[in-house]
Amino acid sequence: MKIMAVDYGDARTGLAVCDRTEFLASPIGTIEERNAKLLAMKVAHMAKQYEVGEIVVGLPVNMNGSYGPRAEKCRSFADMLNELTDVPVNMWDERSTTVTAHQILNQTNVRGKNRKAVVDTVAASVILEGYLEYRRKNKKDRE
Repeated sequence: MKIMAVDYGDARTGLAVCDRTEFLASPIGTIEERNAKLLAMKVAHMAKQYEVGEIVVGLPVNMNGSYGPRAEKCRSFADMLNELTDVPVNMWDERSTTVTAHQILNQTNVRGKNRKAVVDTVAASVILEGYLEYRRKNKKDRE
């Protein structure tokens, strides 16, 4: 099943999708939109376009396990998305994904404007990779 990951942001939101075998997570782009409702509509459209069977929205959990205002924004966005699509919308702990994305971009020497343009899609890919790993480890529980 194809799964889409969403790294929700106030200005830019990164998207990534995996292949049907749930093996490879690939960034598919960034949506620049500040209006959450319009953004949800655009993400729902992308989900339909890519024929995904599930959407995973990154949930920014604090390092101590608590949820702050940002987590609530992400949950509200996921709720909007859930109303606009026929596929399940789940939340996934995204702690440190942006840090990991920046590390990946440092290793590949991506700088300046190019970096700003891709960091959110790389973060979405990191979210999706974590979720896919979890699904692989817990495959028996789903059968």
